[in-house]
Amino acid sequence: MAAATPSPTPPGSLKRIVAASLIGTTIEWYDFFLYGSAAALVFNKLFFPESDPLVGTLLSFLTYAVGFAARPLGALVFGHYGDRLGRKKLLVLSLLLMGGATFAIGLLPTHATVGSAAPVLLTVLRLVQGFALGGEWGGAVLLVSEHGDAKRRGFWASWPQTGAPAGQLLATGVLSALTALLSDAAFVSWGWRIPFLLSGVLVIVGLWIRLSVDESPVFKAALAAAEERKAVEGEGEGEKLPLVAVLRHHWRDVLIAMGARMAENISYYVITAFILVYATTQVGLSKQTALNAVLIGSAVHFAVIPLWGALSDRLGRRPVYLIGAIGVGAWMFPFFTLIDRGTFGSLLLAVTVGLVLHGAMYAPQAAFFSEMFATRMRYSGASIGAQFSSVAAGAPAPLIATALLADYHDSTPIALYVIAAALVTVVAIACAKETRDRDLGEIAERTPRESRVGADV
Repeated sequence: MAAATPSPTPPGSLKRIVAASLIGTTIEWYDFFLYGSAAALVFNKLFFPESDPLVGTLLSFLTYAVGFAARPLGALVFGHYGDRLGRKKLLVLSLLLMGGATFAIGLLPTHATVGSAAPVLLTVLRLVQGFALGGEWGGAVLLVSEHGDAKRRGFWASWPQTGAPAGQLLATGVLSALTALLSDAAFVSWGWRIPFLLSGVLVIVGLWIRLSVDESPVFKAALAAAEERKAVEGEGEGEKLPLVAVLRHHWRDVLIAMGARMAENISYYVITAFILVYATTQVGLSKQTALNAVLIGSAVHFAVIPLWGALSDRLGRRPVYLIGAIGVGAWMFPFFTLIDRGTFGSLLLAVTVGLVLHGAMYAPQAAFFSEMFATRMRYSGASIGAQFSSVAAGAPAPLIATALLADYHDSTPIALYVIAAALVTVVAIACAKETRDRDLGEIAERTPRESRVGADV
């Protein structure tokens, strides 16, 4: 027997859920992006000083990429337990792991103090960060998606997505302020530790807020229905491991999600992380100038994501996503042409337009991926689709872009790299079904086989 479809959460409660997801996600992304910015600016000197500057940057970005390698494992573990135990518990755990690892980075000894042990410790903590973030994204977007209704799901579910630019804004803002207030020597000596240590305070705030929210009503209804079936029929198909159920009934959706992430992930890290290297080493702009451009661009990015999400409620997830994928691909050559002019205005325009177009992919992604999967395998399905692709997309993006720059000393190969990713995403979205009108509560009532059939309607 199936539990009744839960009623949509009242607007006031939904806003609290959105706020809790957004604040927690912002803190997690702050921690994750802080590492990326520090990798581009100082980690090459602190942890890989025996290498020449560009090789040191490559090694620094390699530890950055290691964090992405741990994200699929986080997706599997958090997805499994999130589908079995609930979204809220796992979100609290992910925040603790991420915040603890980031705080510990701020206490790390450098290469000058402990030699080769320093980059090893840095890599281990980066792995913990990646593991935590691999479980964070799916839980945060599902908690909001499953509390709302289909009519405005794209808008409400896009708010946790603003945690990425908000975290980028916070991380870049803190670093920008420190580089402006401190001399280069002071920043490299001790100033870089401050933003990592601030994470401890932010985690306390995030935990207090996350512990105050309720579990998803859609998940609770699906869990009750599963327990009822188990009592009547015994352990059945619906209670297989979430990962097994996802790969059996939603393998096509997982592949679509992975393809959809390629352009979104690669373009974002080229625009926000690699650009700090390109603007400073290739064009000759100061670190402060590059950080300020990313800072302002991230603020605009934050503002447009809910607008793109709302548009996906009107037009559908696929059309808005395609606007972003095609737009990012078309923007890459103008993007680098503007940066090569060497002015703050042209750099700001390049970054801002790139992030606005990226937002057209990122905003509907939360609702789009949530609507692909049945409730008892939704955390696993959305997380696997999103995080497994990050290994091939976001993880090596700054590394590949930096290597291409070192080999060719030109932006053309980097632009072609992003354009190729955009083509993959366009093909993936073209193969997807529109999901805008899916009822997540209705999906929760079906068996895995029925959910698969419903996905093809």
